[in-house]
Amino acid sequence: MRPLEGIRVLDFSTLLPGPLTTLMLAEAGAEVIKIERPERGDEMRSYLPKFGADSVNFALLNRGKRSIAIDLKQKGAVEKLMPLLKSADVIVEQFRPGVMDRLGLGYAALNKINPRIIYCAITGYGQSGPRADVAAHDLNYVAEAGMLALAAGADGAPVVPAALVADIGGGAYPAVINIVLALRERDRTGKGCKLDIAMGDNLFAFMYWALGNGLAGGRWPTPGGDLVTGGSPRYNIYRTKDGKFVAAAPLESKFWDGFCALVGLASEFKDDSRDAEATRRAVAEKIAAKTADEWRALFAGKDLCCCIVASVEAALRDPHFVTRGVFAAKLAAGDKQITALPVPVAPQFRAQPGVEGYPALGEANAELLGEARGERREE
Repeated sequence: MRPLEGIRVLDFSTLLPGPLTTLMLAEAGAEVIKIERPERGDEMRSYLPKFGADSVNFALLNRGKRSIAIDLKQKGAVEKLMPLLKSADVIVEQFRPGVMDRLGLGYAALNKINPRIIYCAITGYGQSGPRADVAAHDLNYVAEAGMLALAAGADGAPVVPAALVADIGGGAYPAVINIVLALRERDRTGKGCKLDIAMGDNLFAFMYWALGNGLAGGRWPTPGGDLVTGGSPRYNIYRTKDGKFVAAAPLESKFWDGFCALVGLASEFKDDSRDAEATRRAVAEKIAAKTADEWRALFAGKDLCCCIVASVEAALRDPHFVTRGVFAAKLAAGDKQITALPVPVAPQFRAQPGVEGYPALGEANAELLGEARGERREE
């Protein structure tokens, strides 16, 4: 039995943070019912490329869920949802502050009919504060939290991050953590609560070292100038002879000594505290003398914290990830199957990997909106 079996989640969210949150809850056994607008549904359904009738992005984030299509602005919508609202354990929403209140679905209203409900509101800037109503996306959150300024390209300008850190690391993951904590607290008190998950707030944990350097040491980090942002030859990316890249992270002395010996670094560059940039250039020259395959062979079996930068396509074939079953679960649409999105739920808390689909828009309207008041659907 998975730990969240018997937990009913109503998901009013769209796009990425909320749907990824509820995907993880579903993976742990929760029944997730996605509430969507009629005709179009979640905007992500229309994205490209397609997988089945909808976008592959939507399919990856919403597998294993149910879908109800209902116009929340229509008169009587809340009454139609009332049986589900009374039986729900968790609400996840991602509107700007105040929108759910105006729809009659805010925490104050739902708490009156279901005091055990855990209401998770995910926003960029939180439910209060000067920016609470400001429209923004991931790039804006990382920019205003100071994270974007920590990494720069060759011209000194900030680089667009490869991952949606705020949406996932600042939104979805904290939401899951706090929902589980709230469920545990409800076991003790019998009462639900409202969770204010602000993606911008949650970015600062990723920059603990930058805060420490600045607040305690008086050395605020600069783009490309610090230990983990490209300022050290011991934590850097180097181009190979064939235009590929080595990710070298031999930070500690035992790794650095072995790395210097392997690449044949001249003794005058080994002490990188004297002139870090000169050492970086010397290492770059050594790495550029061999191909990626040559370095891969040299790194094999060595305890150096060095590897070749892989593409996403290559990573999906990596024997390590394959052996660990990271890609064992499959996502289906008709007769097509692809790898399901791996989520960080421990194997003992989820079902054995299998083949699962994603919900068509409104597929559960008849079943779920017609169920008896307060009655749970039996799987």
